[in-house]
Amino acid sequence: MLAIFFQSLTPIYFIAPACLYLYVTGFLNKRKGIKKWEWLHFIPFLIAAIHVFPWPGQPKLDWHIIASQLTENGYHSLNTKSGLFPNYFHSWGRTILILIYLPLCWLVVNKSGIRKQTDINNPGKDWIFFLLSAATLFQVIGLLPIAIKALHIPLYHTSFIAINCLVLLGILLYALHKPNMFYGYLLVAADWKKIASFQLVTEGQVIDLPKVFREKAVNSSPKKNNLSEQQLSSYSTMIKDAMENDQLYLKADLQIIDLATKLNIPIHHCSYVLNNEIGKNFRDWINGYRVQHFLKQYPIVSGRITIEAIAQESGFKSLATFYNAFKKEKGVLPTDYFQKSTS
Repeated sequence: MLAIFFQSLTPIYFIAPACLYLYVTGFLNKRKGIKKWEWLHFIPFLIAAIHVFPWPGQPKLDWHIIASQLTENGYHSLNTKSGLFPNYFHSWGRTILILIYLPLCWLVVNKSGIRKQTDINNPGKDWIFFLLSAATLFQVIGLLPIAIKALHIPLYHTSFIAINCLVLLGILLYALHKPNMFYGYLLVAADWKKIASFQLVTEGQVIDLPKVFREKAVNSSPKKNNLSEQQLSSYSTMIKDAMENDQLYLKADLQIIDLATKLNIPIHHCSYVLNNEIGKNFRDWINGYRVQHFLKQYPIVSGRITIEAIAQESGFKSLATFYNAFKKEKGVLPTDYFQKSTS
């Protein structure tokens, strides 16, 4: 089986440094595709594939010797013929690629300016530096056998094994310290540009959670219900009439279950109609009514009470919630909105 694994995995082994470079440049430039000229980076893959391909007329390889040399010191100790090209193809080819592509990766990272970004909660910055640092450490450790061999030190020396373990432990501790850097890049496909913190009050404590999890919980559409078009239209009309005629949005603690109970319809039907017929989640929908109510009341009572008082009368629990909802509905804050209206 060695011949099969060796010949199939060698091209991948040679293209890995270039793939790391292409990933880093694509990440920094926010693009997923590969430009035409960047396919030139796959030349090492092609050369390695040509090297290991069992060409007709090629002398038969001694896989017993290859196996023993690989066991001794990996590719660095492979000094027998392993394919079409000379004996040193494996031992020096990959080493040269590492020495070329690793500095290139750090060069493009430094030129990108991502290092100078001051946002301490930037998962993208943390992720790219973690990935590149870990790759550099592993590649440097992979090159250590060359120096160890020159110094006539056994590969499985206790100190060498201890260094490897300490490096792995350091990487693990850093990953546990900043686990959010993996989300969106390794574990979950999430757009971290859209992630912001919000406060969840539970049992008297304020907890900051990523907005993406709230949106996933609130905005995720329920499974399709077996409702006819007539039922969907009827439910949609009932929901809108209840909100507009009874002004349920003025209740600051209004929940979707309260609306469903009042209309005597299943809560999952109510949620389905809001998400799929009306096109908004429950919170954004009622906040839209509250903003409109605020705009109607503001010219009438602004001379007597504060903006915060008008917002509370409109159903908002806090001034921060009001400002966020207003900007989401109108695109600007209330002061800018009224200035534009006056002008």
